[in-house]
Amino acid sequence: MQTFTERALRIIKQIPPGKIMTYGQVAAAAGSPRGARQVTRILHSMSAKHSLPWHRIVNAKGQIVLRNEEARFFQRKTLQEEGVEIDKDDRIDLLKFRFHPIAEEEKIDCFKNPL
Repeated sequence: MQTFTERALRIIKQIPPGKIMTYGQVAAAAGSPRGARQVTRILHSMSAKHSLPWHRIVNAKGQIVLRNEEARFFQRKTLQEEGVEIDKDDRIDLLKFRFHPIAEEEKIDCFKNPL
């Protein structure tokens, strides 16, 4: 059985360029709907070690919330380079850019289970 951290790392790594997830969404997908702060800690402490696309994680309102100006600029710039539209208040349209990961049990091997 995987730990919350292992599941969260796997989910974060799945987020493709041009898509985003919220802290709470990652936490819920990893099995802890109230674990958004844990996701923040994982991103802070493990992004470099695991090459996580940390810039693709935003708050529940779809907003970039980093306090560090350099990190905030990097996140905004990198997301825009990936095609994510960000308004003047650093908000992203969640309906348009949110990524919905597929749980492992939902994946279908089309060779073993043809439709």
